[in-house]
Amino acid sequence: MNYNDWLASIAPEFTDDPLWRMEVYRFAVFAGDLAWPDVSRLAQDKRTVSLSSQLYRAVGSVSANIAEGYSRRSGKDQARFYEYALGSAREARGWYHQGRHVLSETIAMHRIRLLTRIIRLLLTIIPAERGYKLKEEQASYDVSLIDLLDSPPMP
Repeated sequence: MNYNDWLASIAPEFTDDPLWRMEVYRFAVFAGDLAWPDVSRLAQDKRTVSLSSQLYRAVGSVSANIAEGYSRRSGKDQARFYEYALGSAREARGWYHQGRHVLSETIAMHRIRLLTRIIRLLLTIIPAERGYKLKEEQASYDVSLIDLLDSPPMP
């Protein structure tokens, strides 16, 4: 399933909501849908059963917190939920790294790159909503969207 096919499958109840205009939210929901078969595969290996649960909660939390933040009135309140989403995206990225032995390096790296793209977008949104810059070390978060969206590897 590539990103455009996935977009075409989303119900208007989602796509007609102004929240859908946020690219980071669309990517987070896409990551959640990609995570379903990944966690199913991880749950089949007794060594990664608990990892699968942690991963699914973390990935689901990204889009949930973006939606929650978007619905808040003040920029600072919005930023707080976007920061929660940022933490969940980083957590999910770590769980994918841990699960690479079962999922495959190709699938894990694709999901890690997609989550890195989400992190990069959140790191742009949060300071704008907060009214000041986040103090983080510079990191390269350049990821090719074509590689992430056109042909994501599946288990």
